[in-house]
Amino acid sequence: MTVSWKDGLKLVGISIICACAVFVCTFFMSYYLDALSVHGEVAENALKLYESQLLSAKLTCLISGLCLLLVSVVLLLFYVKLYLDGHAKQIGILKALGYGSGKIAVGFWVFGLSVFLGCVVGFGGGYALTPVIYEQMSGEGLPEVPITFHAELLICFVLVPTVLFAALAVLYALYKLRLPASELLRGKSELAKGKPRIPKKNRPFLREVFFETLRARKTLAFFVAFACFCFSAMLQMSVSMMDLASVTMGAIVLGIGIVLSVMCLLLAFTAISSSNRTAVSVMRANGYTLFQCGAAVLGSYSIPAVIGFGVGTVYQYGLLRLMTELVFRGVEEMKTYRFDVPVFFIVLAAFLVLFGVAVAVFTYRTGRTSIRKLMAE
Repeated sequence: MTVSWKDGLKLVGISIICACAVFVCTFFMSYYLDALSVHGEVAENALKLYESQLLSAKLTCLISGLCLLLVSVVLLLFYVKLYLDGHAKQIGILKALGYGSGKIAVGFWVFGLSVFLGCVVGFGGGYALTPVIYEQMSGEGLPEVPITFHAELLICFVLVPTVLFAALAVLYALYKLRLPASELLRGKSELAKGKPRIPKKNRPFLREVFFETLRARKTLAFFVAFACFCFSAMLQMSVSMMDLASVTMGAIVLGIGIVLSVMCLLLAFTAISSSNRTAVSVMRANGYTLFQCGAAVLGSYSIPAVIGFGVGTVYQYGLLRLMTELVFRGVEEMKTYRFDVPVFFIVLAAFLVLFGVAVAVFTYRTGRTSIRKLMAE
């Protein structure tokens, strides 16, 4: 087996994101199923609030669950690709010795362990928080909703994702291992696509490095943009939910947003640092300062970062406006949502500081790699 148990357990980022997704979905779906059993006890004057609570629970599960599921899938594929990139030669040797792609790919099922651990933690935490959520969802005229354990939720939120993610890792690894052994032995893990881009003649070297780095690392650019999207959307949304819903719900969204954005940003910059060590070392050997290397290489990701932050701002505003205008229409207790300008600038300032610190730290880490060390590797 080319993939060890330790390799599967190293995917902490996927475990945390799966835990966040299952955590939110567990207590909301549990409330939804339990609230259906008391439909006949709802007072007529509270029927509109009751239906809005059920719809809110479903929408929250769909929005947060599907979004985090998509992120987990992309992260899993990204991890598999990173593993194949780093072990291309070893896998090439195995193929040269007669091991088939299918036999090698089967070992990648262990990547499902990270999903299992995350789902178990998220399900346990979500079920433990159900009394608090049930109390927050209660209102005048609404009957007390009993807490019931639903075995079907355990199957849907723990067992099914584990099996699906393990199968996805195996299938993606099988797809990526279609290269012949000779190509893998050269350290290549994927086929060359398209023609190489010809640099513009009149563009300065550092500016060319800036745009070429961004063009050649589209996957990393996506992760940087998504991390900033989470930071922008979740932090602004959490403050608004403290006013629209409750402090508890706002704190939950704030915690998930911080965890998601920090994990994605760390993953993206770690991969950026690893992928650009050679370029930065060569630039340093040719007399460029560490600041110039950081601005040209890691600084190029400021473009997707700003885009992600802007999209996150629009997303959270549109989502909360939709929730208050459509879902809670007719509910007197629900306030009208308006864009909070002061919160936007506070979150923007925090984002600029966090992103600047990340660029500076990872630039320093990348710049410490010498040419001699790269040649030894």
